[in-house]
Amino acid sequence: MALLTRLFQESSMATPATTEHYQGMPQLDPAFMPNLIFWFVVTMVVLYLIIDRVAIPRISGTIEDRHEVISNDLEAAADLKLQAEAAEAAYHQALADARGEAQRIAAETKAAIQSELAAATEVAEAEIAAQTAESEARIVAIREGATQSVEAVASDTAAALVAALLPGDADDAAAGAAVSSLMKG
Repeated sequence: MALLTRLFQESSMATPATTEHYQGMPQLDPAFMPNLIFWFVVTMVVLYLIIDRVAIPRISGTIEDRHEVISNDLEAAADLKLQAEAAEAAYHQALADARGEAQRIAAETKAAIQSELAAATEVAEAEIAAQTAESEARIVAIREGATQSVEAVASDTAAALVAALLPGDADDAAAGAAVSSLMKG
């Protein structure tokens, strides 16, 4: 404090008479230096007090608020991430369940189609067997009819030959018996 008082007194002693010999910028006149230094120190102390008491608390409060907002946002983001992961897990589980259900339905449908196909195959096989038996019976009837027709033609031909070669000895019954015995034997 004594230094400030001394500086103030020295600055008040500086008069224009003592500064007449200095030619140049008045701010750099050595006679005014103690006064300039005093006001510089006063200004710096006032600025320091304003910054220390007003600006720094406001800036600190703003920084703390910002940190609080950031930490809240990070916590909310973490919660949302957990919710998203849970939703994704639920989605994958639902997808797996749906696939399992689809495979079960496909297996049931395949089994139903196989049973219907087996029943239709059995019906078709039964119809084919019936048609085959019917066709075989017709073939047997056609063979018997053909055999009888051949036998009749052969009998008639044999009788006609015998009548042509031996006109007096022609016996149709004997010719038919001879043809029958040859065809059976």
